[in-house]
Amino acid sequence: MKTWITTVLSAGAIALGSAGGLAQAQQPANPGAPGATAPAVNYSDAQLEKFVSASKKVAVISQEYTPKLQSAKDETSRQDVYREADQKMVNAVRAEGLSVDEFNGINQSVQSDPTLMQRVQNIAQ
Repeated sequence: MKTWITTVLSAGAIALGSAGGLAQAQQPANPGAPGATAPAVNYSDAQLEKFVSASKKVAVISQEYTPKLQSAKDETSRQDVYREADQKMVNAVRAEGLSVDEFNGINQSVQSDPTLMQRVQNIAQ
């Protein structure tokens, strides 16, 4: 689940409009993976609003769990923290009316489409 959390965290950074997050978000989550570039999809404003809202919640969860991950004493503890954070993020995404696949799909599209990224940033403001 570590890769999923990283992808979601970059989405949270986009939605919050942080400059550091934008640089990170423009890089594919797994650059060597086949299909790392998502095909162009025309998302509705309603879908993007859900994505932005979920991304903001995910970013808060990320901020909450970052110190816990940093202070984890061993790999087992770290994995427990990842699983807990992942579940909270999944719940936050679903609470906004998106599936994890929809959320990740929008995230990938935002990362590869500057026009879509601008739409998301405008909604996030």
